[in-house]
Amino acid sequence: MGTRFCAVKEAPLHDNIKQALVRATERDTNLIFRTLHNTGRVLKTPVSNEVVSMEGRPEGCSFEDIRPLVSGQSGRQALETNDMNAGLVSAGEVVGLIDDVPSCAELIERMVSECRARLTVAFSYL
Repeated sequence: MGTRFCAVKEAPLHDNIKQALVRATERDTNLIFRTLHNTGRVLKTPVSNEVVSMEGRPEGCSFEDIRPLVSGQSGRQALETNDMNAGLVSAGEVVGLIDDVPSCAELIERMVSECRARLTVAFSYL
C-alpha cells in the first residue's frame, strides 16, 4: 500500500515521479540488497541498475561499495526533484496496478467501495 499512496495528489513527491509510478509495470522494478540479505524493490533507474550490477559482480560488493548510490539523502533528492540519477525510488510490485493519481480521499473511498462490493459478492454465496 505504501507504493500506492506515493501516487496520490497529496504525496510530497515530484509529479514526474508520480507519473513514473503510473507508467511502470511490475517488471519495471529491481530487487536490490539481495546479496546483503535485506532485499528491497525499487523502480528501475540508472542508479538501481548500477546497484544490481555491482551486487552481481563475481567478487560481490559490500554495503560500503554501494552506500553513495543508496543513501537516504540521494533518494529524497530523486523524489523531490525528479532526478532519477540522484537516488532510489522505492516501489513494490503493486506499481503495476497503479493507473492514476487520485487524492487520498478518492483512493480510500474507492478502496472501501471495492471492498464492500467484493464482500457483498462473497457473502451472497453463503
